[in-house]
Amino acid sequence: MGQLILFLMGWKLNNGINLKQIHSCVLVCAPHTSNWDFVVTVAAFWKMGIPMKLFIKDAWTKPWYGFIIKALGGIGVNRKQRQNLTDYAGKLLKNKSERLYLVNTPEGTRKFAEKWKKGFYYIAQKGEVPILFAYADYAKKEAGINAMADPKIHTLEQTLQIAKDFYENIEAKFPEKFNKKIQS
Repeated sequence: MGQLILFLMGWKLNNGINLKQIHSCVLVCAPHTSNWDFVVTVAAFWKMGIPMKLFIKDAWTKPWYGFIIKALGGIGVNRKQRQNLTDYAGKLLKNKSERLYLVNTPEGTRKFAEKWKKGFYYIAQKGEVPILFAYADYAKKEAGINAMADPKIHTLEQTLQIAKDFYENIEAKFPEKFNKKIQS
């Protein structure tokens, strides 16, 4: 399905990470400036065989179409309940019986974001998993995963520098909405 979607949209896949060696991870997706980013990256993840999941407002998982959202990897979260999503996500990732790539968009919005949210780093730290950096480059019509950080080795600042270096030449759908000065 992913291969068909990428083909029909005229996109190609460029994956430089050996995913067979990665059991579970936090999968950072940027730039995040359009809903089309979701379509392109999910198609790329399907083509790569990635078992991805993402947190989403539970309002999306409860209606009649909720089964579709769940089938696409959505995990419903009630934002009104006081819960520590970082701890919960860390526990999910530590479960070694299930392979899991937990999608995170640290910009937190499709609008221009001054800073990245740091939760992706702390989730990876608690889950004892690496962070992979995924992208959708609209200038090249190319998507993939080509950078990695490990919170066991890299500090938050080093991880953000890896992200900044990686995303520096990636073209967002709406470039004016992507802050290439990645900082926390």
